[in-house]
Amino acid sequence: MTTTVPTAGPTPTPAPTPVPGSGAGSTTVTTGPVAGAGSTTVTAGPVAAAVPGGGLGGFDRLLEAVVGERAAAVRNVPATLTCFTDHFPRHPVLPGVLLLESMAALARTAAGPGTWRLAAVRGVRFKHFVGPGDQVHLTVEVTAHGPHRTECRATARAGGRVVATARVLALVSDETTREGTA
Repeated sequence: MTTTVPTAGPTPTPAPTPVPGSGAGSTTVTTGPVAGAGSTTVTAGPVAAAVPGGGLGGFDRLLEAVVGERAAAVRNVPATLTCFTDHFPRHPVLPGVLLLESMAALARTAAGPGTWRLAAVRGVRFKHFVGPGDQVHLTVEVTAHGPHRTECRATARAGGRVVATARVLALVSDETTREGTA
């Protein structure tokens, strides 16, 4: 995983260094000047160091994250999920709300540092079933980005076809006051 953060002046980029506790498939962080002002790029590797809050957040592997622009991840759907016993016994299907949560988790990663919560979802379409053993490739594109609100468009693909889309995933910063509160 490579994280790139701009510095104040034209300083040389130091050699990549392992992130403590990264274990096998070590993670590297590189800092230095970047062409896009204020951009942060994270690519491939263990998710815990890349996802805000350090958790997996609804997907198994982060493939790419450009804060304020886009993100891509993979979610594996194991046959051992407890939801498959009830949803549905003869034809197990991943509940759409779990797929939507994976999209929202990836949108929070694309939104960048801070605590983001899902405020609104519009234009969600479930086109094909996702079942046990499927690998879902998630992509999120940021369409509007600000310090307190971010909007994204999301797509989920499995088996080479689009299985779900969300036209708008609206996220708000936890610093934003909620309606009806002071």
